[in-house]
Amino acid sequence: MELAATEYTLQSLITGETFKDTGWLLDAPGQTKPGLIRAVYKQNQINPKDTSYGIYRFADWLPVNRMLQGSSAPVTYKSSGLAAWLGLKNLFITFSGYWPEKGAFMTTCSFKETEAYSVCARMDPSQSNVLVVASAGNTARAFAKICSDNNIPLLLCVPEDNLNALWFEKPLGSCVKLIATRSGSDYFDAIHLSNLACQCDGFIAEGGAKNIARRDGMGTTMLSAATYIGTIPDYYFQAIGSGTGAIAAWEANLRLLVDGRFGNKVTKLMVSQNSPFVPIMNAWNANSRDMLPFDDEAARREVEIIDAKVLSNRKPPYPPVGGLFDALTATKGEVLAATNEEARHAATLFLAHEGNDIHPAAAVAVASLIQAVYDNKVEPEAVIMLNITGGGEENFKSGRTLHYLTPSEVFNINPSLEEVKLALIKIFS
Repeated sequence: MELAATEYTLQSLITGETFKDTGWLLDAPGQTKPGLIRAVYKQNQINPKDTSYGIYRFADWLPVNRMLQGSSAPVTYKSSGLAAWLGLKNLFITFSGYWPEKGAFMTTCSFKETEAYSVCARMDPSQSNVLVVASAGNTARAFAKICSDNNIPLLLCVPEDNLNALWFEKPLGSCVKLIATRSGSDYFDAIHLSNLACQCDGFIAEGGAKNIARRDGMGTTMLSAATYIGTIPDYYFQAIGSGTGAIAAWEANLRLLVDGRFGNKVTKLMVSQNSPFVPIMNAWNANSRDMLPFDDEAARREVEIIDAKVLSNRKPPYPPVGGLFDALTATKGEVLAATNEEARHAATLFLAHEGNDIHPAAAVAVASLIQAVYDNKVEPEAVIMLNITGGGEENFKSGRTLHYLTPSEVFNINPSLEEVKLALIKIFS
């Protein structure tokens, strides 16, 4: 099955200037002010392909050069069980994970596959640099699977306490390597380690929220919902760590408005964090574009408490032009929070009423939806999109022998560049 490269240009969200993608641009040329770039696709209207294309059924709005095998697109369906329990008439669940009965076949059980299949398909297959990805767990699992299956050199940087998230249905290829930050560290420390690795010759940053392929891959959740429902949703619920998925949903919403066939609504972003780790909520409630200062050690302690470790980004793309602050402002959005207990209860309700297990992060989103209904923040007739960002893991693991990726090196929280250089030379020799 073949796929032609998607035609697009790039646009600076600071100046509005458009320019050609020269291969792996993460910033506008000559731009120093923090701001994202955005893909402007030649195709103004989305024409989804059939489901056999996986995530590439939305290739009209993905910055990809090729199609990688094995992907699965997010699946949207109208809820009956949870909707009835909440008294909602138009609750639509967009599910990313493993749920064969619904047509969802993401074998890493997370919507991070939408990012990985898009990012890796943006890469020039002839390039030889090692892709560097920092992760709290799910992103690493997704990139490891896709890169192993497609022989793409990859270096993962993950906190040691999160290594239990790196499970796989089969052993990975030797092109995938892992380094970790010692126990007691968090996602921010893994990002710092990845930044050091990217200063070494032969390594390139995946880019996180700056990478248009990551955002537009995640934006397929909104495309799945809108093309299934036939209209842009009124509300979008998702738990966030960095908020990149919410930015992506907003950008997809903007493209759907230009498309013209899905209505003229601006979806209200209802994003949530796992209390007590709520730095985005604190900044938003203070009406601050900048993240508020906080103590690193206090933040690490909060991360140790929360169930949804993947929601633990201490430096999210909140302040930059085109980032989460702008997305929330443009959509009149809200930032909510749920405790571990509330999220666990929500996961139990989802299993009982919808029939599948969900990840702790997705449970935070369900808990926030429940609270929003109780607080009359949403109308019973409103079209609501609930983004379940991971699930079906218990179902997928049942009866399978799992394989775990172990780190080639575990670093202290603040290693020197020289330490990292020497370790990478040994690992990749």
